[in-house]
Amino acid sequence: MAEAASSRRVPLREELPEAVKWRLEDIFPSDEAWEEEFARAKELIASADRYKGSVGESAATLLAVLKLEEAVNLAIERLAGYALMRQDENTQVGKYQAMAQRIYGLAAQAGSALSYVTPEILGIPEETIRAWIKSEEGLAVYEHALENILRSRSHILSPREEQILAEVRELVQGAESSFDMLNHADLRFGTIRDEAGEEVELTHARYLQFQRSHDRRVRRESFERLYARYREHKNTLAAIFNTSVKGDVFYARQRRFPGALEAALHPDNVPRATYDNLIATVREHLPALHRYLRLRKRALGLEELHMYDLYVPLIRDVSFKVPYEEAQRIVKAGLYPLGEEYAQYLELAFTNRWIDVYENQGKTSGAYMRDVYGVHPYILLNYQGNIDDVFTLAHELGHAIHSHYAMNHQPYVYSQYSIFVAEVASTVNEALLVHYLLDAEADPRRRMFILNYYLEQFRTTVYRQTLFAEFERTVHEQAEKGEALTADSLCATYRQLNVDYYGAEVQVDPEVDLEWSRIPHFYHAFYVYKYATGFSAANAIAEAILSGQPGARERYIELLKAGGSDYPIELLKRAGVDMTTPQPVAAALSVFDRLVDEMEVLVAQYA
Repeated sequence: MAEAASSRRVPLREELPEAVKWRLEDIFPSDEAWEEEFARAKELIASADRYKGSVGESAATLLAVLKLEEAVNLAIERLAGYALMRQDENTQVGKYQAMAQRIYGLAAQAGSALSYVTPEILGIPEETIRAWIKSEEGLAVYEHALENILRSRSHILSPREEQILAEVRELVQGAESSFDMLNHADLRFGTIRDEAGEEVELTHARYLQFQRSHDRRVRRESFERLYARYREHKNTLAAIFNTSVKGDVFYARQRRFPGALEAALHPDNVPRATYDNLIATVREHLPALHRYLRLRKRALGLEELHMYDLYVPLIRDVSFKVPYEEAQRIVKAGLYPLGEEYAQYLELAFTNRWIDVYENQGKTSGAYMRDVYGVHPYILLNYQGNIDDVFTLAHELGHAIHSHYAMNHQPYVYSQYSIFVAEVASTVNEALLVHYLLDAEADPRRRMFILNYYLEQFRTTVYRQTLFAEFERTVHEQAEKGEALTADSLCATYRQLNVDYYGAEVQVDPEVDLEWSRIPHFYHAFYVYKYATGFSAANAIAEAILSGQPGARERYIELLKAGGSDYPIELLKRAGVDMTTPQPVAAALSVFDRLVDEMEVLVAQYA
């Protein structure tokens, strides 16, 4: 099958063997069965307002409402899973495009029909809810969910004020829509000459490809051309971003939070110390990053390292082709430290058609995991046979097995988990795979390739995302003080951060001052820090497992089983990682330091 997948023509879906396609019939045996469930869900949603105005009447009524809400959400999850994955198999099939659109509409109807539930729960005295939890056996399972709602009581306003905030939210979200339209629809970057000297269009998708080119002219031209266009629109982009930041500040104040950062941390119940410790600890470990950058400059044979030299692989002409069957073997061997039960779940994923493996015409790009409660997780790949694809397989399996554990050990209400812990499971798998590959690989250049891959994961996930997080903290604090966020001030703030993080070893080109203007994540404030904390927590867990720390594996498996049954900080503490302290981030960056040590030796000998 690897040969067919790697042929020049992308195959039609019907040309691929069934064994390498996911089995969506496990959700619904047919499209007709999906239609029947859709009709049932519509009837359920239509009846959802029967408890409106009476949620607080009794413990029995509260339990009935929670069960109704759960039934609606579960039905939509199953319907959405089937429709959206059918659509992703071949995005050119109109039938499944229509089914997907119908699901979005149904979900909106459900949200509207059940919008009364949380406000009415908040109208029940806290002591009454606690008494009901003790007296009504069925409510006990919802205790954490109810506690989470009650925790927000002081930040919920009157119905009229809530309505006003909802209407204003749509206006504020226009900033992101304006950015998206300008960034993706209107901006054109012209052409550059590629490695062969051919004129090719520069696009968002091709930019990183060009930044990884071993032809430095291509890297420099794509870098300069891209940012020249952002510079032409910097004042417009600053005005749009300023609106987004001011919106964050406005909502935080209206909901009586100390600041926008605290408001963003509230849903996960994450203390501000976690955010601040991340930035402080990464700054303390900048010397390790600078040492890596010196190594990068030496390996590339450059007198000066520029910002457009940061993504090109240090090793070239290394053959690392891996057929899918071999990838399965490698992943199973690499994740062996997670134990026999984890290995059994991996085998289920490979043999029970959880995974859609190869590219076909019309298939959506990239990779993801989607779980369906009561069924099993699904993974979409576009496997091409590169070592990067092996890491992607391990990564998505981390999400899938996490969901499988959670679905098998938690009721539906806690089967989903926070993004704060989601990336832990996927990154633990990558960390274990790196260690396995390094232990198994004798060829020095292939070892360098693996090390380069993981060092770049550290640089881009911990250091770079923390730089982003510090920028977000700074500009929101400036806005909260009433300071103007102009194009010049934003560029000055962003430049200083790049000088702090990279400047000791890199020529901080003026173009990068504008990088803030092209980062979509900044329109979802204080989100990116979770990548850095998740990566750090995962490496701490992987190190504990690999070093044979007593109980480390068992604690980690319990984390996977816990789903969303507690706040993410508390779940990680049970796994032996306290993200309220600097220790996990410091431990992760000490791993980075060790990897740089080995890379320095190999570069000196073989580069």
